[in-house]
Amino acid sequence: MGEQSGHKGDFATNVRLLRISAIAAVGGILSTVAADFLLHLIRFFTNLFFFQTVSTANHSPSQNTLGLFVVAAPVIGGLLVGLIARFGSEQIRGHGIPEAIEAILFGKSKMSPKVAVLKPLASAIAIGSGGPFGAEGPIIMTGGAIGSLVAQYFHLSSAERKALLVAGAVAGMTAVFGTPVAAVLLAIELLLFELRPRSLLPVAIACAVAGFARPLLLGSGPLFPLQTMPLGPVGIVSSAIAGLIAGALSWGLSTWLYKVEDLFGRLPVHWMWWPALGAIVVGIGGYCQPRTLGVGYDVIGDLLQNHLAVQAVISIVLVKAVIWVIALASGTSGGVLAPLLMMGAGVGALAAPYMPGGEPAVWPLIFMAAALGGMMRAPVMAAVFAFELTGDANALLPLLAAAAVAYGFTVLLMRRSILTEKIARRGYHIYREYSIDPLERHYVDEVMTRTVQTIDADARVAEVLRDYFGSGQKYRAYPVLASGVLVGMADRALLDRIPPAKADTPLGAFFAHARPEIALPGETCRNVAARLAITGLDRVPVVESETTYRLIGIVSRHDLVKPSLSVFAEERQLEQFRRVWIARRERFAPTNKRQDAPGEHADAER
Repeated sequence: MGEQSGHKGDFATNVRLLRISAIAAVGGILSTVAADFLLHLIRFFTNLFFFQTVSTANHSPSQNTLGLFVVAAPVIGGLLVGLIARFGSEQIRGHGIPEAIEAILFGKSKMSPKVAVLKPLASAIAIGSGGPFGAEGPIIMTGGAIGSLVAQYFHLSSAERKALLVAGAVAGMTAVFGTPVAAVLLAIELLLFELRPRSLLPVAIACAVAGFARPLLLGSGPLFPLQTMPLGPVGIVSSAIAGLIAGALSWGLSTWLYKVEDLFGRLPVHWMWWPALGAIVVGIGGYCQPRTLGVGYDVIGDLLQNHLAVQAVISIVLVKAVIWVIALASGTSGGVLAPLLMMGAGVGALAAPYMPGGEPAVWPLIFMAAALGGMMRAPVMAAVFAFELTGDANALLPLLAAAAVAYGFTVLLMRRSILTEKIARRGYHIYREYSIDPLERHYVDEVMTRTVQTIDADARVAEVLRDYFGSGQKYRAYPVLASGVLVGMADRALLDRIPPAKADTPLGAFFAHARPEIALPGETCRNVAARLAITGLDRVPVVESETTYRLIGIVSRHDLVKPSLSVFAEERQLEQFRRVWIARRERFAPTNKRQDAPGEHADAER
């Protein structure tokens, strides 16, 4: 069917997009400031807990001289986080991204000012006291809260608030890591649950603004500069192996995280005390291996540069895994990206001597990206994230291959990811596959019924009741026309409201002041389906235009099912259009048997 009057376009949008994008740009700046504040706050509490100084200088908690008293620092921090969650806002518990997803899908993208204030405070205390977390989860939650709060000062729809919430969240991630493209991909693969200009453009603008603003506050350049040599032909096999190992690591960490969380749920104490109990293990682990405390960006850098001995790497990976699982399961506040980067890079450093096809220096980076792609189930984001963190263009292809394999591993073996499992435990199931709605792909003029039984506006009410709503009634409602122009829709409910005394009145008289609900041929089926749901109607007439009201068809709920038939065929019907013919010689065929002419078998098949 040819296009009619140019009503069909690639996107459905309007000038409001410019307004939303401008607000997102402001949100990008605010999220960058919030990220800088959060990092300074983490340093402040790190110095306070481990060095007893009031300073925001960048010191690693591994340099502390507390000895056995180092166990007390995470416990005190855990107590404070529990108190903030109990008497402030329970939403500050967890690592941020599940909470952001829950607000987007089930909370109309509304977040409270409490979260914007208490989340960075609780996270800074948890991480500054030695919690084995990163700053990205808290800043995603904080940036999302900023975007949501800004949006609440404007007359916006829930979908537009969602775009601003996500824009603020990923702008914060851009500011922390300097990875604007990966932040946009994080939004696409995890947070937006759609791909529309109304959401993609504000997100991209917010990340670009945060990327340009970051050097003014947080410095420029890759966080972990690295340059490796390209992998040889064997690299694709090794990358796949790396992906499988990282996928298994992701599966194991996710499984044990929620097993430990179940154990905390059985404790006979209020959840307010859980962070402090989990922090006891964090303190013990920090005493045994101090480099597992805190964010650990310095440790990640050393792992990527292969500056650590094998024994040190083994202890870092094992201790980090144990204290991270227990601390996160206890319900404290902190992010998951930095711990995953550390554990993935550590496993890569251990496997590097045995991985053919590339120099040992590249494998910590590849394993790091694969662990992130498998755990977060966002392979493209993970590959680009690792590339932007290091600036190593030579590693981009193996990064993508390993992250994709790890992603496939966890998709096949795990029902839910570390992010969605937490939400499912709160009673919400998230289906992360999404595609273009078939009702959006089709227009009314493609599915409407063109041959319509109508009623003349001059027909008497009694005649209409007898001829159209008697024992032979075919349809629930009929369009009423006056000289071919639609004046209304007649149904049983309308006729029942007409007094018997007016049975001889022309039916058109009862539509003098009412404008019927209509559909236009250029509307998407989704728009009409939504209107039927809102109005409770079963069908609406299709008119040529809103000025002429000339009837050209009718569209019903039954018609709107038609687009789904094509989806069913695409998904369920298995078809084969070509066959590969393999010639086989019969075992006892005589040697002088005539050879088949070329194409003879194919002709016989046809």
